[in-house]
Amino acid sequence: MQNLEEFQLQLGQDGELAMALSLSLMMFAVALNLRWHHFAAIARQPKVFVAGVGGQILILPLLTLFMCYLFNPIPSVALGMILVACCPGGNVSNILVLLGRGNTALSVALTATSSLAAALLTPVSILFWSGLYGPTAELLTQINFDPLSFLAQTSLILALPLLLGMACVKRLPDFSARIKNPLAALSSVLLIGIIVFACIKYWSVFLTLGAAIIGIVVLQNAAAFAAGNLLARAARADVASRRSLTIEVGIQNSGLGIVILLTQLGGLGGAAAVAGLWGTWHIIAGLILVALFRVADRRAAAVVNYAA
Repeated sequence: MQNLEEFQLQLGQDGELAMALSLSLMMFAVALNLRWHHFAAIARQPKVFVAGVGGQILILPLLTLFMCYLFNPIPSVALGMILVACCPGGNVSNILVLLGRGNTALSVALTATSSLAAALLTPVSILFWSGLYGPTAELLTQINFDPLSFLAQTSLILALPLLLGMACVKRLPDFSARIKNPLAALSSVLLIGIIVFACIKYWSVFLTLGAAIIGIVVLQNAAAFAAGNLLARAARADVASRRSLTIEVGIQNSGLGIVILLTQLGGLGGAAAVAGLWGTWHIIAGLILVALFRVADRRAAAVVNYAA
């Protein structure tokens, strides 16, 4: 795994600028799509909602830190694990919750909340949790990492578009309604296109790096799903809400992690491999969970029919 430390993912100045632009557009589109009814689930299930937010913001990074101490991965891999754990949930989770017959309203509320919080919490969380693990703290020192510049630039990329989007919704509601879906599609296509380009450019390298760390990515993702489920049970959530929390804590916006990695952290090899693998694996794992939920529903229905 030592080759991971020697590899850097680089797309050039134009590529990094395009990624930052795509992320800013995505955050602007997120703000355009936010509505007060998205947060209605907070009033209906406050304990479950708090459990979900706590799972994403606190428990998953804490669990990741524990895994770093337990497995002692090389510093760049550990940084990638922490980076992904500090990212907000992604919109993919809402689709998976819908397919898995979970509580979609709760899922949307959690995604909206984590997306809003990401503007400030994500860069702060990355610095905080990385600083608690010696090898990652030392790695950031070695690459001449400037925490204040990182906070300023990342917050600018995330917070400014979010604030502009919210202002646009308030002052130009009709215009916002017309552009929100095309803008969200454009930003997603742009981001996916850049990631696909990077995968093609570094395909042979990614195959080698991925084979070295796929196990720890799968394990971290499984731990995230399990944490979400256990938190939901502790909050006495119903079946549909348990499914929502399971998926919300296990699905992270790894695209955001990749952008931060490329634009702020020099494209470190191990971290790039972790974020890239997460982006693929958490969808596969989420679909497996959806299938298991569907099987459980069929079995429950069969038992009810048999009893009747």
